[in-house]
Amino acid sequence: MVRVVGEEIEAQVMSIQDALRLADNLELDLVEISPNADPPVCKIVDYQKFLYQQKKKQKEIKAKTSKVVVKEIRFGPNTDDHDYNFKLKHAIRFLEEGAKVRAYVFFKGRSILFKEQGEVLLLRFANDLEEYGKPDQLPKLEGKRMIVSFSPKKKK
Repeated sequence: MVRVVGEEIEAQVMSIQDALRLADNLELDLVEISPNADPPVCKIVDYQKFLYQQKKKQKEIKAKTSKVVVKEIRFGPNTDDHDYNFKLKHAIRFLEEGAKVRAYVFFKGRSILFKEQGEVLLLRFANDLEEYGKPDQLPKLEGKRMIVSFSPKKKK
């Protein structure tokens, strides 16, 4: 037994053979919509049209989702002002374009001794980017990198 629904058919419970016969008479296909229901629900539709509409819905959903772009900016623990300002301008441009920015200080060799300088640099960077994006978390050390990431602020 299955519950049969369709555009010009009122919902009714009938045997599978009767449902197939009804679909044949209407020159349409019997498609199982909800197999877990009790009784299972079948719909009488044109199957090719049904597939086309499903594909169209998937395309619309895919078009509405936005892709998140993450741009990375790398600093050394002893980055001077000119390089810092250069990278700051890039970060501002990335955030204005709507991309996320991940800034990190890379410690090479014995430069890991300057952890505090790296943290100060990233906090200054976060402070300078305050009006363009908000930091997702405080700077944290992961291996030889101290990382902070920023999300763009919503435009009004």
